[in-house]
Amino acid sequence: MSGFEFVSRATEGRARTGKLTVNGREAETPLFMPVATKAGVKTLTSEDLRQIGVEALITNVYHLIMRPGIQIIEDAGGLHEFMNWDGIIFTDSGGFQMIRDGFKSSLDSEKVKFKSEIDGAVHELTPEKNIEIQEKMDTDVAMCLDHCPPYPAESEELKISLERTAHWAKRCREAGKVVFGISQGGTDPGSRKKSCRQIAEIGFEGNALGGLSIGEPKEDMYAMTSIGGEVFPEDKPRYFMGLGSPEDILEAIERGMDIFDSAYPTRNARHRSVFTNEGTIRIDKSAYKDDHTPLDPDCDCPTCDNYTRAYIRHLCKSNELAWMKLTSVHNLYFIIELMKKSREAIMDGEFKEFKDGFMQKYKR
Repeated sequence: MSGFEFVSRATEGRARTGKLTVNGREAETPLFMPVATKAGVKTLTSEDLRQIGVEALITNVYHLIMRPGIQIIEDAGGLHEFMNWDGIIFTDSGGFQMIRDGFKSSLDSEKVKFKSEIDGAVHELTPEKNIEIQEKMDTDVAMCLDHCPPYPAESEELKISLERTAHWAKRCREAGKVVFGISQGGTDPGSRKKSCRQIAEIGFEGNALGGLSIGEPKEDMYAMTSIGGEVFPEDKPRYFMGLGSPEDILEAIERGMDIFDSAYPTRNARHRSVFTNEGTIRIDKSAYKDDHTPLDPDCDCPTCDNYTRAYIRHLCKSNELAWMKLTSVHNLYFIIELMKKSREAIMDGEFKEFKDGFMQKYKR
């Protein structure tokens, strides 16, 4: 991996728009990345993603170690070749999965040791090996191995998490070329600020908020986002990991965040929940049985250009699986367009008005 640049183009308060360039691949910020956990976005192909304007996505080291295995990806020429994807690829370290509650793992200051849920094989990952694996897969941006505490967390848990996260972050920085650091700290303002400062001082290409959007109250999440926007340096991209609802993303943009990822749009789509400019709808409801309008009359995605609510509801009720692809295309396009509209609003100095207008119409 080589070649990283982030250029801020316009600002409005803490909200800003810019351009991210990695290995000659470009993406505009604010940027939303679909989650391709196992090297694929559920129900969609790389061609689908390109068609709706996706510029970057994120995969997951833990899941790719489990299946198909790193050697297979390396033999294919890396993730870009394996997936037929020419956009930017971020790779999550898998730390969240490896240390989650109930998972068969152990960890100390040196490594994470865990057992495969597929074949029972035991794996050990140090920060250095985690970065090495990400680079073997030819990812564009490697994420640090971090220690994500549960929510809620006791003060001692937060202390251990901060110490381990900072220690591992330094080792990841030394091992990697293009690496983003991840802050922890739960929803404790002092811990979060301390972690953000520790990560920023190490000197990564970008800095991320981790351990949020996992069940904490919205006001606490927004407060921690504000801390990240204040503490993380202005000349580096700021990444809120795991945030995917339209209203939360707009709140985070206003607080200075640039990059987002989440399975939220596609997971909701597969659970019959569809984004529209008037709020979410449940496409399986009887109200749409005879509704021959698009999912969202204001949308020009491939789904809305070609299919109606009545037809998609029919596919859903008939268990014809194409409906999942149609709703997933629409939901992702909705978020990608929200990013585009946010960028335009910031460029015009009208983001606050855009956000307020969106919120007034959008009801969950």
